[in-house]
Amino acid sequence: MKKGVLLVNLGSPESPTPKDVKPYLDEFLMDKYVIDVPFLLRALIVRGIILQTRPKKSAAAYAKIWWDEGSPLIVLSKRMHKKVQANTSIPVSLAMRYGKPSIESGLQELHDQGVTEVMLFPLYPQHAMASTVTILVLAEEIRKKKFPNMNFTILPAFYNQKDYIRDLSNSIKKHLEDFEYDHLLFSYHGIPERHIRKTDITKSHCKIDGSCCHTPSPAHEFCYRHQCYETTKQVVEFLGIPEGKFSQTFQSRLAGDKWLTPYTDVEINKMPAKGIKKLAVVTPAFVSDCLETLEEIAMEANHEFKEHGGEEFLAIPCLNDDDDWCKTLSRWIDQWAFAQTETAK
Repeated sequence: MKKGVLLVNLGSPESPTPKDVKPYLDEFLMDKYVIDVPFLLRALIVRGIILQTRPKKSAAAYAKIWWDEGSPLIVLSKRMHKKVQANTSIPVSLAMRYGKPSIESGLQELHDQGVTEVMLFPLYPQHAMASTVTILVLAEEIRKKKFPNMNFTILPAFYNQKDYIRDLSNSIKKHLEDFEYDHLLFSYHGIPERHIRKTDITKSHCKIDGSCCHTPSPAHEFCYRHQCYETTKQVVEFLGIPEGKFSQTFQSRLAGDKWLTPYTDVEINKMPAKGIKKLAVVTPAFVSDCLETLEEIAMEANHEFKEHGGEEFLAIPCLNDDDDWCKTLSRWIDQWAFAQTETAK
């Protein structure tokens, strides 16, 4: 029984061109866990409408953040992977849900090293259909078809793990040392409200009102909204940020559906009129900087904030390949490997 780990992040187009962005968006948006409507309707929305104009716009956005080494998400994930592997003795592979390196290639890499026990490690702090679930479903489909002798252990959402909260909080603190902020905004990636209800294992708790996320329930194990609020709560407590000096919003949304509110762009544009002139924004739904953090927040939100009267704007980087964070990941891996060995005795 040889153990190994598959780290899985979101993914990226191979280049910031419409030619490469289009198939990436097709794979992403045609995922039934992202746009969760019947196939024919999804195909009409995605291939009949979105992909007619979005690839060119998205390619232009990617071009603004692209690095000489390639996609920031891929580059940063590879740096993180290298540090994590250096701190653990068991094989660790890296994969992306969309694009390359694929989940199949990551599992093949582990298989070629004789691995039969795999920890599946979605690199998302909070659980969601469009991130965690789609990774787990695809990985299981590939396992059954290509690697039937492999066994999976799933790393659950780590939004409330003390090590993660400490590393995230310390990273925020470090970047705020030289920035006298009026307000700290926690901006999480948005999802449709129906996704919250679909992942409610009680089928009754999630009302998406002012109380359900703060009322104890088994539903919280898979509730993205609750887990976002809990992440914010624990970081704020760790850093001792007073009430009124922080808030939480949700960014990125598609038209036509009710998505989690309040919306990041709407709230940011209101802030200067409320006296918030120096704004810091952190994006804890991501562990690696990507289009949503580097372009949507660091560029577009920055610009809009200043257009509405803001003076200074700080986009706090994700954890990326932070040394402490990479050591935490390696420690979690070692703890899992030890527990597996003890169980097998």
